[in-house]
Amino acid sequence: MAKVFAIANQKGGVAKTTTCINLAASLVATRRRVLLIDLDPQGNATTGSGVDKLSLEYSIYDVLIGECSLVDAMQFSEHGGYQLLPANRDLTAAEVALLKLPTKEHRLREALAPVRENYDYILIDCPPSLSMLTINALTAADGVIIPMQCEYYALEGLTDLVNSIQRIGQALNPSR
Repeated sequence: MAKVFAIANQKGGVAKTTTCINLAASLVATRRRVLLIDLDPQGNATTGSGVDKLSLEYSIYDVLIGECSLVDAMQFSEHGGYQLLPANRDLTAAEVALLKLPTKEHRLREALAPVRENYDYILIDCPPSLSMLTINALTAADGVIIPMQCEYYALEGLTDLVNSIQRIGQALNPSR
C-alpha cells in the first residue's frame, strides 16, 4: 500500500512544487510507482510535469466534487515517468463546493482508497494556505513534508504549521 505524503507549508515560494516534482521523478528513477496529486489551483505541478492544464478534460476538482473517478482524471507525465492527478484554475471553486458536501474533509482520502494498492508513494502538492484543500491533503496523508526557507520568520511559521497539522490529525486522521 502506498505511503501518502502531503508537501505543505502555509507560506508560498518555499519550493513545495519543486520538491514534489523532483521527489516524484527521483522515486520513479528508483523503480517506485508514484502518483503526484496537484492540489494547488495554480497548477504549477501539472505544468511542471509536462501536462497542459488548459486542455484537461478532468482535474482534481472534478474528483473532489464527485464528477469523475480519480482514475478518469489521471494523466501520465512523460517528463517524470509518474502518474499525475492534474489541477487547473477550476480548483479555485473547490473551497465553496466542498463546504456543501458531506465528508468534505475526507473527499481526497475516499478518492484515493481504491488506488492506494497501485502505488508505492502518493505525493500531494498543497496550496500555500491552510484551506479545505490542504485539510483534505492532511487527512489523506500518512506524513507531511514541510519545505521551508532558512530564515527566522519561516521558523516561527513552522511552529504554527506543526500545531495546525497536529490538531487536524487528531480530529480527522487519528490513525496517522
